[in-house]
Order: sequence, then C-alpha cells, then structure tokens
Amino acid sequence: MAQVEYKDLLDAGVHFGHLTRKWDPRMAPYIFMEKNGIHIIDLNKTLASLQEAQNAIRGIVRSGRKVMFVATKKQAQEIVAEEARRLKMPYVTDRWLGGMLTNFATIRKSLKKLQTIEKMLKDEATAGNMAKRELLTLTREKDKLERVLGGITDLTRLPAALFIVDVKREHIAVAEAKRLGIPVFAMCDTNSNPDLVDFPIPANDDAYKSIALITLAMGKAIEEGLMERKQDKDDQRLQEEEEAKRAEDVRQAAQPVAEASEGSETVATEQGE
Repeated sequence: MAQVEYKDLLDAGVHFGHLTRKWDPRMAPYIFMEKNGIHIIDLNKTLASLQEAQNAIRGIVRSGRKVMFVATKKQAQEIVAEEARRLKMPYVTDRWLGGMLTNFATIRKSLKKLQTIEKMLKDEATAGNMAKRELLTLTREKDKLERVLGGITDLTRLPAALFIVDVKREHIAVAEAKRLGIPVFAMCDTNSNPDLVDFPIPANDDAYKSIALITLAMGKAIEEGLMERKQDKDDQRLQEEEEAKRAEDVRQAAQPVAEASEGSETVATEQGE
C-alpha cells in the first residue's frame, strides 16, 4: 500500500485546525501548537492514527462486509460519493435520515418503494396510462428518494463500519452506530470529540484537499481488503479442487484393489462349492 507521507499531509493542509476558542479540550493530545489564534494538529499523530485506521478497515472489508461512507458537508460530498461508488460501497452525502441504522427496516421499505416507482416509470404501458399530474408526482418522489437513498440502494443489511467526515456535523450517525456497536472511523478536527469514535483521524475536515487525501487513503485500504478477499476466495477454491482431485485419485487407486479382492472371494467360493 502506497503510504501517505508527512509532506502529503502538510501540502493538503491537514494540520490546520479551528480557532482556539472553538476547540474541544478532548482533542488536546492531537494538537501540536497554537499559531495566530488557530490550533495546529500534530501530523505525526495523524499519520499513526491513519495507519491504524487503514489496517482495521482493511480487515473488516477482507471479511466480506460493507463500509458506509458518510459526508453531508458540501466540500466533501463529491469526493466521498465518487470514492464510495468506485469501491461499490454504500454512502450518504445528501442528508442523514434519523433511524437510518437503528430503524433499518423502515429504510428498507423506502428502498422497496423507490424500486417500485422506478419499475412503474420504466414500464411504458403503465406510465402511458397515468395522468400527467400523477406522473409528475411520481417522478418528483423518485428524485427525492434517489437523492436521499441513492447511495444505499444495494444495502441489504447493516454496514459493518462507518467512515465519517466531520464527527460534529454527523453526530446522529455517530450516535446510531455507537448504539448498535458499529465501529466508526472518522476525521476529527480540533472542535470534535474524538472519544465518540473508535478510530479518530485528527485532520482538517473543512478543506477539500485534506478531505480528499484522507478519504482516498482510506479508500485505498478498502480496495486492498477487497483484493485480499478475492485472493482468499481463489485460494480456497483451488484448495477445494485439489482436495477433490486427491480424493478422486485415492478412489481410483483403491478400485483395482477392491476388484481383485472381490475376484479372490469369488474363486474361493467356487472352490468351496
């Protein structure tokens, strides 16, 4: 894995925190210094935290489970959605619906509703028989559901982990994940509470370059986890094929012996008669 280096973090402005008056004291271990009324994040801590988070998320993906990306702030939406789509992972970039995790059964119903509407609109006969007003209403409803739920249409069960940009903004998602025991990986700026998440990554969560760098680094770890899973499956299939071939060879080798044994028993029986 191409590791992120100190210089990459510096160039992306990952070290710039918030104004000192807006800080959360629980971020103190990750703060290097104060300069011109702004807290500067310790990039050595960022590197160590990022590496730990990458190793953990790679293991989760390798086991065949999904990671949900969550980023509803404007400067993060595009990069997060793009990376999640590339990795075929669920994502939320419009707004977090309360109960998206804790009331997943209701969300599943909304997803089914979206699929039904899409099917109706694609069917020319059904769409052709609708009044213009009804068609317009359905189209608007589809667009609304797609905007909010479009990133999780393929999600059939709860994700195994969340990757979040801005803990403070996505506090509902963090609270729901914590309630369900779902591990949270998150970018934490100097105004955040890192104790709320399992794998805090101290970083500037406002600058596009900083968000892109951390998101892509986590994406790379997920990609490696997917590749390792594929390799594990291939190895398992080869092993099963080898075992089946070995069992077949043993069976074939045992067949002449069995036939010879049956022949001997037949001769002995005939002589006895």
